[in-house]
Amino acid sequence: MIIGYTTGVFDLFHIGHLNLLKNAKSFCDKLIVGVSVDELVSYKGKQPIIPFLDRIEIVRNIKQVDAAVPQYDMDKLTMCKKLGATILFVGDDWYDTEKWKKYEEEFAKEGIKIIYFPYTHGVSSTKITQALK
Repeated sequence: MIIGYTTGVFDLFHIGHLNLLKNAKSFCDKLIVGVSVDELVSYKGKQPIIPFLDRIEIVRNIKQVDAAVPQYDMDKLTMCKKLGATILFVGDDWYDTEKWKKYEEEFAKEGIKIIYFPYTHGVSSTKITQALK
């Protein structure tokens, strides 16, 4: 069984989030999604509109998602190992950066592949939040 993992805030759930989850599920038998807790979002200098418990409930109810778990920190490698995930799905804005080239090496040593997906152009929670303001 191939287990895949992805993580995000999933605030103001939109079509870009759904595209990511649909694409990710097509590469694995079981898709586990980490939803960032409010404290982690605050650490990144943002404040979610939708509280964590609501966000994780929304993600749990997406048909492509087999399980949703709290994401307490930025350590995706530890979480993948803990969950038995052999694929990590991330947005392509990280592709070919020095930081993620290093991550790819670290993940590969653990037998975990990183797959990058393109962002859905023109859609983001940040843009939605700005429009609401």
